[in-house]
Amino acid sequence: MKIERAVAADAGEILTLQRAAYVSEAQLYGDPYIPPLVESLEQVRKAVETGVVLKAMDAGRIVGAVRGQVAGTTCLVGRLVVAPDRQGQGLGTALLAALHEQVPEAGVFDLFTGHLSEGNLRLYRRLGYRETRRERMDDHLTLIHLRRSAD
Repeated sequence: MKIERAVAADAGEILTLQRAAYVSEAQLYGDPYIPPLVESLEQVRKAVETGVVLKAMDAGRIVGAVRGQVAGTTCLVGRLVVAPDRQGQGLGTALLAALHEQVPEAGVFDLFTGHLSEGNLRLYRRLGYRETRRERMDDHLTLIHLRRSAD
């Protein structure tokens, strides 16, 4: 497996992967309209062109991706996705570690996930992310915001 920068031509495959990866989150929260599932191809393409988007490649297939958007000395981490058939194999850890290396100017990395997403929370905490606040979005969703200081 190889992790590298995504290019605009990868947007379609990343969007397909993102939708496959987020179906379980949508089911967990009972909401088929979560932002990763309704994002457009153009929005993904723009994210690739304006931010740091890494892809994990295996045998010519994108099996994971993560986004980073830098603002000052903060990198906002988003859309960490791993193909459903490749989850639990360390790809999420590898992608986040690669993002941390790709953005050396970042002093902190911020991200958020839903309160029911236990697997995500375990991963982030294992990688040094600490909860900074909770944000109640509605009756079925509270976002947990986490931060990690750069190494």
